Amino acid sequence: MVSVGEDVSIRRMNADDAEAVCDIYGKITKELVESDFKRLLEEHAEKEGPAICFVAEWDGKIVGFMITYILPFGFGIERSSAWIATMGVHPKYMGQGIGGKMAREILSHYKDRGISVIHTSVRWDSTDVLSFFKSLGFDRSELINLSKPL
Repeated sequence: MVSVGEDVSIRRMNADDAEAVCDIYGKITKELVESDFKRLLEEHAEKEGPAICFVAEWDGKIVGFMITYILPFGFGIERSSAWIATMGVHPKYMGQGIGGKMAREILSHYKDRGISVIHTSVRWDSTDVLSFFKSLGFDRSELINLSKPL
């Protein structure tokens, strides 16, 4: 494992970062990343809007990402809320505080924009991800995730 320490910088994602984000996402999920995901990342990075995407960069290389967006409306969701859709840190750089640094940056960003609550969804059996979000102060909410197989 390479130690990156405090040398990691967090910045807004740009369209040129999409390939590196797809690479990290594929390494984490161990699945082929579809071209639609890359296209969506490029689109979100190109425009100012409800999607706010950050990357963690070290020594000129993207080592992490966080994809978030503001929720303009929803069932029982506060108007001034946001959602962390997905995030990841390259496996080679995990456990070095990069995810926490990205999360603190996005929390600060949203707080400055008047967002009062941030939501995310985590699998109940993903104890490492649950622990990560708990360490940031996240807790169970009044929302229940529903799904329907098609």
